[in-house]
Amino acid sequence: MADGSKVFKKTSPDGKLSMYLAKRDFVDHVEFVEPVDGMLLIDPEYQKDKKVFVVLTCAFRYGRDDMELIGLSFRKDLYVLSCQVYPPLPEDKKPLTPLQEKLRAKLGDNAFPFCFNMIKNLPCSVTLQPGPEDSGKACGVDFEVRGFCAENPEEKVHRKNTARLIIRKVQFAPEVTGPAPSAEITRQFMMSDKPLHLEASLDKEVYYHGEPIGINIKINNSTNKIVKKIKITEHVTVAANYWPQQ
Repeated sequence: MADGSKVFKKTSPDGKLSMYLAKRDFVDHVEFVEPVDGMLLIDPEYQKDKKVFVVLTCAFRYGRDDMELIGLSFRKDLYVLSCQVYPPLPEDKKPLTPLQEKLRAKLGDNAFPFCFNMIKNLPCSVTLQPGPEDSGKACGVDFEVRGFCAENPEEKVHRKNTARLIIRKVQFAPEVTGPAPSAEITRQFMMSDKPLHLEASLDKEVYYHGEPIGINIKINNSTNKIVKKIKITEHVTVAANYWPQQ
């Protein structure tokens, strides 16, 4: 770009399609998600009698590639958006974004715009770290933008005719956090007239990747039993992938 801004480009192996995006990280602001806007440069040969589509896919991979059998896939599409970029449909015509205007001026009339607005309740991008013996693509949630030539967006297309870019949907941790989580429980034993009270709390609400989790335990033992052992277990639920605010 003339102003020195960075643009991501991915060309299909056959060289007929080139996809341009200004960024690959799109922020979930809870109330809305940043739109995925870009341009697709189409070879004039593809503009003769073919349709060109761009598809945004959110998918969950829960198994290794080498575990997939005939007719069985360990990848599930959670959310799919598609648009026809060529020939452009009159009802889909929208004003160009500032990025698209700059790319159109640079790339010429063979570049066509696309824009996706994701819904609010999609999961963020998550990658589960593979084990030492795992191979293939990692499990987790990923987002992909694909441009290809086909009769319809559901048609299976060869990889050599597809321009694809992996993007991320991220959510920044709030600048002002709330109170640290805490929980308590009271246990009554049959042979004791007084209860055992246990309270557990964390030292803060939000933790970043790699940070230690500090846990405070308080026990009020009014029973006639002796507490010999305290066990703490960790249960991980993937709900959102928070990143420090830049």
